[in-house]
This record gives sequence, structure tokens and C-alpha cells, in this order.
Amino acid sequence: MRVQTKEWQKFIPGVRMYKEKKTLFWNGELLWDRENREWLDYDWQERNSWKAIIILPGVEIIPRDTFCNCENVEVVIMADTVRRIECWAFSHCKKVAFVKLSTSLEHIAIGAFFDCTSLTSIFIPPSCEEVLDMVFQKCSALMIFVVPPRTELEGRVIANTALIKESPFETDDEGCYANRYEVNQWIKTINWNNDGTRQREMNEKYSLHRACSSFNPLEDIIFDIVKRQGLTSFYGRNSIGITPLQYLEANPYSEVKQKKIINRYVLAMMGEIVM
Repeated sequence: MRVQTKEWQKFIPGVRMYKEKKTLFWNGELLWDRENREWLDYDWQERNSWKAIIILPGVEIIPRDTFCNCENVEVVIMADTVRRIECWAFSHCKKVAFVKLSTSLEHIAIGAFFDCTSLTSIFIPPSCEEVLDMVFQKCSALMIFVVPPRTELEGRVIANTALIKESPFETDDEGCYANRYEVNQWIKTINWNNDGTRQREMNEKYSLHRACSSFNPLEDIIFDIVKRQGLTSFYGRNSIGITPLQYLEANPYSEVKQKKIINRYVLAMMGEIVM
């Protein structure tokens, strides 16, 4: 379920069917009363009927616990005005499989996506300054986690995930790890070759992985790499077994299609043969 920002302008806040999913279009109204510990506007049964949540333009902060335990939500898409996601905002949303974060996001607080067990990938935008402790802990299916170099990761961000299971680090029976700093640095360097080869080779080996997982994938850059490395490069695996094509298909910020790259590649090769 991909939504262009321009489509949001025609929607008013509320719940309605959209692309065959019962969807909450949320404009920032308070949904949870922490002091009295009760839901406002929507009862438990209504919240559990939602399949998608779209955060409308103008919303800057998603307060603590706002969408906690929305058990049947599968899709979360944020307008690019959102700057902060507070503690436990989407925790225990066990069916969430697709999240598109705001391009203006600066801060993700403790446990914001804790125990979202269907979430397989997340791409942190370059604007994000910090991701705090336990944000993706117990997201057991999470394997693709793309983080810009300047984003600070605090605590055990990926404890109890598929990603930490594929890492070279030891974990306890609960999937937690001791050396947080080393793990958080490793997350950012998965798509860099650190086996001691020369700098040029190091930059080239996972260049397609980096291009396909970037915040702004460019067709020309991806095509140039594929032209150098061949079409099979789409299926080369990095140290955790992820291919460039998997990054490209999971990337919520990408409009690049593999089919178009293949067509360009074939035409380019035919031109070279004719010449």
C-alpha cells in the first residue's frame, strides 16, 4: 500500500476504507489519556478493526502509546511533517509489516516499535538524529535495518530480532547482547566489505546494496553499477544474506523498478553488440 503525499490532500481525518483496507487518517488528535489510562474517541474494538494508519500532513509529534496494541494494523505511513515518535507509540502492533517514516523525522523514543513481530524491514531517514533503546526490540522478523552513519543508536535497538541472530555477536537466551556499541556500529557497516581488500574493491563489492538501500535511490546510479557488474549483481548476498533486489523492493522511498533497469541493460548490451 503505497500512498503519494498529494493523495492525502483530499482526505479529512477519520476512519474509512482506502485501497481495500480500513484506514485511520489521523491528524494528531489525542487518542490515549495516560492519566486515566483510557482510549479516547475510538474504543478497543474499533482500534482492532484498522488495517492501516496514515498520519496526515501537519502532524509533528506522535505521542506516547498513541497506537499501542493496534493488533491488526498492517501498514503505517507518515506525512513528512512528523519530527518525533514518542515512547511505545506503535508497540505491540504485531501485524505491522510496512512502515514509511517521515523524511523530517528527528527522534524515535524508547520502545516505539517494540514487539512489532511482523515488521521485516525499516529504513531510517537521514534527518533522524537518534533511535533510542528497545525501539525495535522483539521485532522478531526484522532483517533489513538501514541506518544513516550520523544517526545515533542507543541501547539494544535490535535485540530479539532476526538481524541480531544473523550477526557475529553472542546473545543470551532472550536474544539480548552485551556490547551495544559494537553491535550498533556493525549495523551501519553491513554493506561495507571489511575483509582487508583494497579500498577500490571494498567500495565496489557492496555498491549495489548501498545504492538500492539508500534514502534516495537513483535509477542512473543503480543502472551504472549493474552495467559494470552484470544483472546477477541484483542477487549477490551480503554478510547477512540480503540481496540488492531485496533492499530495493523493501525500500519505501524508492520508485526504481528492477524491470526498467533490466530493460535498459538489455538495450545497452544490444547497442554495444551492434556497434
